[in-house]
Amino acid sequence: MENTTERTELSSLGEFGLIDRLKKFAHLKNTDSLLGIGDDAAVIDCGDHVRLVSTDMMVEGIHFDLSYMPLKHLGYKAVATNVSDIAAMNGKPTQLTVSIAVSSKFSLEAIEELYRGIQAACEVYNVDLVGGDTTSSRSGLMISITIIGTANKQDVVYRSTAKDKDIICVTGDLGGAYMGLQLLEREKQVFLANPNAQPQLEDKDYVVQRQLKPEARMDFIHELKNLEIRPTSMIDISDGLASELMHLCKASGLGARIYEDKLPIDSQTEQIANEFNISTNTCMLNGGEDYELLFTISQDDYAKLRNHPDVTTIGYMHSADKGIHMVSIGQQLVPLTAQGWNHFE
Repeated sequence: MENTTERTELSSLGEFGLIDRLKKFAHLKNTDSLLGIGDDAAVIDCGDHVRLVSTDMMVEGIHFDLSYMPLKHLGYKAVATNVSDIAAMNGKPTQLTVSIAVSSKFSLEAIEELYRGIQAACEVYNVDLVGGDTTSSRSGLMISITIIGTANKQDVVYRSTAKDKDIICVTGDLGGAYMGLQLLEREKQVFLANPNAQPQLEDKDYVVQRQLKPEARMDFIHELKNLEIRPTSMIDISDGLASELMHLCKASGLGARIYEDKLPIDSQTEQIANEFNISTNTCMLNGGEDYELLFTISQDDYAKLRNHPDVTTIGYMHSADKGIHMVSIGQQLVPLTAQGWNHFE
């Protein structure tokens, strides 16, 4: 009998296409569930404030490679990337749980080293590790973290609340984590070909750290409060600037225009991109894992951030019918596409 069941490959959807399809199974029935799927964290009503909840999973061979990722760094990064989701909601992280699936190739000492990194990040971000789960794995390591945060109701920032003519801003610089990954992957291949070869990582510490030990931008969230600025929308840059900007536009029902000559890049990132013959635009727009903050502000708040040394204004929001474009250095309009990491390819 012929099997006529339709089959859709996950690779044809990508991660965010899959999430969009799965949303239909999530129906909020409780009045305190203010927001479910669709932002950096879920939002739960707690009276005079809200709870923010987010979950991320990291799988060996997909999200990290232990041939060059130290376990302590991995533990730190796993926490920092979750804290980044709370930062993107303009909240404060408070507790987290950690669940791991681990194979027999790992010793007790190795798992303790992983948790030393988790503990170090919890100290930095003032977060309590309050529980989790452990189970076995047939191969490799998997880490799943659920983080809980808090915020005043009036302070929460969503992806969906940008306004026409808002100014688009980004913290820090972009592309460093991507070039750090390229560098580490190259050194891995060199080592596999010649185990006696010495790593060529001199003067490349910045991009390597951006990949192995990123920091969530909670420091900037505190600065926003001091400056009395509430962004009109915000998201963290985990999958690349272009992808995150498209999320903001889709959620807010708007288009956007950014400028190539405004995109921030560190000199070391640019130098290594040139060595690899990789376009710096590819690094900045599609690299991902920088965990900087992409946000919009009203024009009334522009003066407060105009001279901030760690913020770059890169463009503005406009009506959806004008699309999402980058203005090149040659003044050409280039349509932006989300070419960041696709977990299912």
